[in-house]
Amino acid sequence: MTFSDFNFKPQIQKAIENAGFKEPSPIQKEAIPLILQGKDLVGQAHTGTGKTAAFALPILNMLELDGEVEALIIVPTRELATQVSDEVFRFGKYLGIRTATVYGGSSYSRQLSHLKTAAVAVATPGRLLDLLKSGKIELNPRFVVLDEADEMLDMGFLDDINEIFSYLPTNRQTLLFSATMPEAIKELARKILHSPQFISITKKEVTNKNIKQFYYVVDEHERDEALVRLLDYKNPTKSIVFCRMKIEVDRLTQFLSSQGYNAKGLHGDIQQRQREEIIRSFKRGHTEILIATDVAARGLDISDVSHVFNYHIPFDPESYVHRIGRTGRAGKEGVAISLVTPHEFKQLLRIQKEVGSALINKEIPTSSEVKNKKQKSLLDQVLEQEVTTEAIELVNLLESEVDLSTAALKLASIVVKNHEVEGSDRIGKSVKEIEKLLERAKRELERPARSSRNSRGSRGPSRGRRPSRRRH
Repeated sequence: MTFSDFNFKPQIQKAIENAGFKEPSPIQKEAIPLILQGKDLVGQAHTGTGKTAAFALPILNMLELDGEVEALIIVPTRELATQVSDEVFRFGKYLGIRTATVYGGSSYSRQLSHLKTAAVAVATPGRLLDLLKSGKIELNPRFVVLDEADEMLDMGFLDDINEIFSYLPTNRQTLLFSATMPEAIKELARKILHSPQFISITKKEVTNKNIKQFYYVVDEHERDEALVRLLDYKNPTKSIVFCRMKIEVDRLTQFLSSQGYNAKGLHGDIQQRQREEIIRSFKRGHTEILIATDVAARGLDISDVSHVFNYHIPFDPESYVHRIGRTGRAGKEGVAISLVTPHEFKQLLRIQKEVGSALINKEIPTSSEVKNKKQKSLLDQVLEQEVTTEAIELVNLLESEVDLSTAALKLASIVVKNHEVEGSDRIGKSVKEIEKLLERAKRELERPARSSRNSRGSRGPSRGRRPSRRRH
């Protein structure tokens, strides 16, 4: 199936092709036809499954562009509001779609002027309710989307959401998306949706086939060295490194920066303005490595992340799926790499079983392998480099001091010095050692089940057993 099967307007199809989208993701395949039919929808799907495009594309296709706000998208955070707004604009730019972003901490007058000319409004609950209650705006959208509903519940926005819907028209098409479905979200869906269709994207479907998943086994003290070695060898264009704790994000950011990497950290204690600057810098490619906690990266939608690194393996399969879903987007290939200690093998096996996709074990490249790869890359760079006027002048100056062979060696030494490989030659466990550790972990996981079966099976007949006393 391709996007052309949906018969979108030519302007939208052109935007899809420009974005590099090829095949629709599972949520897009299921949701788009239902939305185009005018159905209300409840979609259970994580960030990274392509759900923004799943609701944005069909809505954009159905807009009448009558000068009013026709679509209202409600999201939990201001950065998600900005990201969704950017995505909607990207898909609707050839239709001349204008979007307005409404969130707290920004100018009222500017947001109100944008709303006057917008066809799509993306808003956070607090500022939106404030504008509706004060009578500053009146909205009659034909389409309303509630995105990341469970996060809004966690942030205490449920009462605000209920109140917002009291200001909206009843003859609307409503779409609700949530990663999880607690009872409060189900109740909200029953209240604000009319005979909705339900879609649930399972963990197996979420783990994108475009993402290659690897793990490397190291001892605890080798994590930093292993990460640096893998960054040197893989040479990612744009990568996210996930940590469990804020303190780990700060320490690792400082460590990688001291090693010469262009790295920035992201966690809950970072102020909003600084957070927005970091995300903007990462999106534009000015920052190559983003080091983040799970919470800080939730809702982060960046399409060209080449690698995701798990500095620590997450505690549960859902977090793993969330993390690796940041790469392999829009039909592109991605790589997910996890650093695992021998003590974390049971956790690794549980994740592999729940997620339903194979994580391939690998040895960390030796310093010699990294050196050889760097030399090959440097050689290619040198051979492809065009000769500049400044270079000719420099070589002429050098030739008056030393012979050409010595000059070449000196220049090469300067280049090579910036590409030195540091650290131990070998880091982490070999494939043979990993296989032994895996077998042991599998046996330990099976042992409780076997022992409980044996204990049940060893029970003899109940004759002669003393009856249990019951109180009446």
